[in-house]
Amino acid sequence: MIQNKCKTKKIIGLTGGISTGKSTVSNIIQKRGIPVIDADIIAREVVQVGNPAYLDIVKEFGNSILNEDFSINRIKLGEIIFNNTESRMKLNRIVHPRVVKEMIKQANNRLDESNVVFLDIPLLIEERLVLEKMGLKVDEIWLVYVDEETQVNRLITRDNINTEIAYSKIISQMPIDEKKKFSDVIIDNSGNIEDLNKRVNELLKKVV
Repeated sequence: MIQNKCKTKKIIGLTGGISTGKSTVSNIIQKRGIPVIDADIIAREVVQVGNPAYLDIVKEFGNSILNEDFSINRIKLGEIIFNNTESRMKLNRIVHPRVVKEMIKQANNRLDESNVVFLDIPLLIEERLVLEKMGLKVDEIWLVYVDEETQVNRLITRDNINTEIAYSKIISQMPIDEKKKFSDVIIDNSGNIEDLNKRVNELLKKVV
C-alpha cells in the first residue's frame, strides 16, 4: 500500500482518454520536476525477457507471440486478446498485480522527496476499485479532457486513420464525458499548447 506519510503530501492520479493529450500533460508536469510514475512504462518493463510476468505470458499464450529476439510481439498478443475477454482477463491477471506493486514501490520512494507524486494510469477510473484492492489509492483524480468530436479529429490526424476506425477506438473506452463524473480536476485541452501549459501550471501551484 502507498504510505502517504504526511497529510500535506498527495498522490494524484492522472488519466484521460485516447488522443485527449494525457502524455502532453504528463510531460508538462515532469518539466516542473514533479515525479510522474507511468503505468504504461512499467507495464513494458515487467514483461521484458526473463522477468516473471514474461515467463507467465509465454507459458499462457505460447511462443507464437514472440519476436525473433524472444521479446513479446505486442501486436500479436493484442490480436489475441482484442476480442477475447477471457484471454484479456488472463493477461491482466498476470501483468496488473506486478505493475501495481512496482508503482506503489516507486510512489513510496518518491514521497520521501516530493510533496506530490502523479500516477499516470490510462484506465484509472475504469479499474479504480481493482487498484484499490491491490493497495493503490489516489487522493485526487485529474482528467485530461476534450470533447468527443475533438478526440476523433485528433486521432484521425495522429494515427492517419479514417473516421470509422477512429470512432471504433474511442467507443471501446469509457466515454470521456462519463469519466468527468469521477474526476476531481478537469484539465480542458481543447485549446493550444500554450493554453494547456498555463492551465496545468496554475493547477500545480495549488498542490506543490
